[in-house]
Amino acid sequence: MCSLTMTSSALDQLADLCRELHANPELSFAETRTAGIVADRLRQLGFTVTEGVGRTGVVGVLERGDGPTVLMCADMDALPVREETGLPYASTATDVDAEGHEVPVMHACGHDMHVTALIGALGALVADASWNGRILAVFQPAEEKGAGARAMVDDGLFDRFGRPDVVIGQHVAPLPAGAIGMRVGPAFAASDALRVTLYGRGGHGSRPDATVDPVVLAASVILRLQTIVSREIPATETAVVTVGSVQAGSAPNIIPDSAELKLSIRTFDLTVRETVLAAVERIVRGEAQAAGADREPVIETLHSFPAVINDEAAVGRAREAFSAALQGVMVVDPGVVTGSEDVGILARESGAPCVFWLLGGADPAHFAGLGSVAEITQKVAELPSNHSPQSAPVIMPTLGIGVRALAAAARDWLASA
Repeated sequence: MCSLTMTSSALDQLADLCRELHANPELSFAETRTAGIVADRLRQLGFTVTEGVGRTGVVGVLERGDGPTVLMCADMDALPVREETGLPYASTATDVDAEGHEVPVMHACGHDMHVTALIGALGALVADASWNGRILAVFQPAEEKGAGARAMVDDGLFDRFGRPDVVIGQHVAPLPAGAIGMRVGPAFAASDALRVTLYGRGGHGSRPDATVDPVVLAASVILRLQTIVSREIPATETAVVTVGSVQAGSAPNIIPDSAELKLSIRTFDLTVRETVLAAVERIVRGEAQAAGADREPVIETLHSFPAVINDEAAVGRAREAFSAALQGVMVVDPGVVTGSEDVGILARESGAPCVFWLLGGADPAHFAGLGSVAEITQKVAELPSNHSPQSAPVIMPTLGIGVRALAAAARDWLASA
């Protein structure tokens, strides 16, 4: 069985790497510095490394005799968020986004932790001589855009590097550090992102009667979209419809010609997804007609990827591995997560079972004295969530547990030497 102990010196070095990555975040498909660090670390561990897979992705392969292939994944990209954590290693970085705007950049979703934990787990597995098989380490770009896994698959990930027997990974969350959240079946929601362009007829702000105001049209659409979940989706099902961006006009006295909305839709059931998407189109086109718009609105898909479906047998094996290797770590069922991960594409396209879990990253001190599940759940809701400018997982013990969890799950699938 794999020995998952790490020296304090090795953990300190990983913590330094995590801080370095956190202080130097990069946007989706711009993760060149991060990818270079990853590639160097993998080569030092003895992996055969290929860079530039799916634009900025990195793939490492380690073969050791006959046995199963285990795909271990981590995402690398950061978000256009201005950090407000006050950490000594907080990001002050800025970059130019895909639309040409200069934006602040922050690891507000823990991808720095994901990268570091996977590098640590790979090191632990390299140091263990008790297994045979093949490790396929996938460091993917652009998870925040829902495009990185697809880009790597389209670039021949499985044709070039082979198909795995299992896909494993983890995502840090504001559960208490020392807890892992994992469930069978639909675990993370499918995600659809849409851009809706509404066309009006611009003019002077003093003469709205001579215009078709796309700002008012946008407001009507936004409000009507809120009725999809509350009035069209059964209460026993889950869906989320969020308008995350509204762009229209540039001056107070000019009614613009158009307005743009960006929508985020999360679902678990295919029928619910189809209902939501159809309702969005009906509402957008209906409101445009009601406003007297001269031109049909345009609805574009920015990304679309499936729910993460955890395989029952794979989850069972991971639970047993955690029980043996992570004494004192709680494994709980967190319920369905309406956040999304495009790791589901890796599992679906490879045909391999998936096991993907939440890694608790919140300071355990926040939960001191809390005894009931209700109290803990309430505290989790009060803490900064992923994508918040205050999001700051504690490096320890989160990182050490993340390293051991990934290594333990992978080792359970690899053959004994």
